[in-house]
Amino acid sequence: MWCATVEQFEQAKVKLSALRNDPGNEVKLKVYALFKQATQGPCNTAKPGMLDFVNKAKWDAWKSLGSISQEEARQQYCDLIGSLVEAEGPSTTEEAVTSTVSGAAYKTLLVNTEDDITTIKLNRPAKKNAITNEMYNEIIAALEQAAKDDSVITVITGAGDFYCSGNDLTNFQLQHGSVEEMAKRGGELLRKYVRAYIDFPKPLVAVVNGPAVGISVTLLGLFDLVYATERATFHTPFSQLGQSAEGCSSYTFPKMMGTAKASEILLFNKKLTAVKACELGLVTEVFPDSSFQSEVWTRLKTYAKLPRNSLAFSKQLIRSVEKEHLYAVNDAEVECLIGRWMSDECFNAIMSFFQAKAKL
Repeated sequence: MWCATVEQFEQAKVKLSALRNDPGNEVKLKVYALFKQATQGPCNTAKPGMLDFVNKAKWDAWKSLGSISQEEARQQYCDLIGSLVEAEGPSTTEEAVTSTVSGAAYKTLLVNTEDDITTIKLNRPAKKNAITNEMYNEIIAALEQAAKDDSVITVITGAGDFYCSGNDLTNFQLQHGSVEEMAKRGGELLRKYVRAYIDFPKPLVAVVNGPAVGISVTLLGLFDLVYATERATFHTPFSQLGQSAEGCSSYTFPKMMGTAKASEILLFNKKLTAVKACELGLVTEVFPDSSFQSEVWTRLKTYAKLPRNSLAFSKQLIRSVEKEHLYAVNDAEVECLIGRWMSDECFNAIMSFFQAKAKL
């Protein structure tokens, strides 16, 4: 199971004390509650008196966590502190945290192998795990490494409350070269990124710990299992941004749910609840949020005890039937998107997004 170690929990406590800005009372209550849940378990003390305002607020915050496990609370504590640190930016005395596995250093990911499971965790919680160009390249590298290691299955999940909010739209800001050059560079990166999922040789599992947007949704058709918390949502707002589908979803979505339902999602931006996504075949199973991590990881640890080569060969047999078609779909989607990115329609839609965001 991927969860914060005691050492990481202790490091998070140190980082909390080193924050330069006061995060506010609401966040501090959340930190307090998660700390108590992680160290003592569910709230089991008497409720303070009505006039004991401070301690009553603390008790309410702790009590609100219900029965989530100490391990999950420890992970949420570390994720929350990590998001506060990231929001402040790196200090002069502390460099950005990196995850190092087999000699590879990642700035936007946490990568870990434990119990024969390699976990790739998107680690920009303050930005809702929006994918930058740097993160695209790091995920490709992490998948290449996971394909070669001794793990049995590979998991992709997100840090914090979001699974992934899709593309970081700063990817579309023109930095150097022409719009056409930027579009072609972005297209080649996307082509390579999606192909890394098509080619991945081992069972690949999405542990969707919160809302998912854009490419993090469309790629789910290339996973072997998709487990979601009940509070997850799935949204592909492509037409709102003057863009088009990617991640082979123009093929995988109609295949799994029918053309009409796929069109509702990919063309008309319909947002799905986790339960609805499960009914349509996009999600394998939905779990209560309070027990999501413990139930999912217990199951994954059981799966990871199965014979590695047997799983890999069976997965590759299933994929081989349509691999060439997936390559062709990916190429067609990328070419369409390159055209979209160079269009006035897409430019105006993205500019409208940035202007609306600036007014918030």
